[in-house]
Amino acid sequence: MSFPKPYADRVAKLRVPGGFILVAAFLWLSAPTETSLVIGLPVSILGLVLRAWAAGHLEKNTTLADGGPYAYVRNPLYIGTLATAAGLVIASRRWELGVLFAAVFLLIYLPVVELEEQHLRKLFPEYNEYAQRVPQLLPRFSGTSAKRFRWSVYMKNQEYQALLGFLAGAAVLAWKAAII
Repeated sequence: MSFPKPYADRVAKLRVPGGFILVAAFLWLSAPTETSLVIGLPVSILGLVLRAWAAGHLEKNTTLADGGPYAYVRNPLYIGTLATAAGLVIASRRWELGVLFAAVFLLIYLPVVELEEQHLRKLFPEYNEYAQRVPQLLPRFSGTSAKRFRWSVYMKNQEYQALLGFLAGAAVLAWKAAII
């Protein structure tokens, strides 16, 4: 899928405000139950684990990330975000939130992925070879990664903020499940 650069530039600026709208919709519409929490939250946790694993291998604008999950897919942070959101949607029991999250991913995140890849191609001459070897969004588990996860890189990337956001969302869902 290819997006015109002016469109991608515009929607890249909507990522953060769009996130606040998603949170508001999530808080307003969600109608969780114990069962939906038991099914959905583990899916979100898997997404967070993938994000954490990726963040521990990502030294932004310094070296090309090709270790850890980057050996299998070029955008593991976005795949982790998608899995985390999918789990929260399952836990919320609202298909409308699923449609909203999918629309945001397709209309905002995919163009941002393209912009980031254009930036990486300029920054790292070896990116073209990497992009030919590793798929963009659907992992291929045929590669190997000798590079090690580093907590210092995870902390530098402030990935713990995703965990804190998830914990807040899970707490709201648990609270709503208890009062509904």
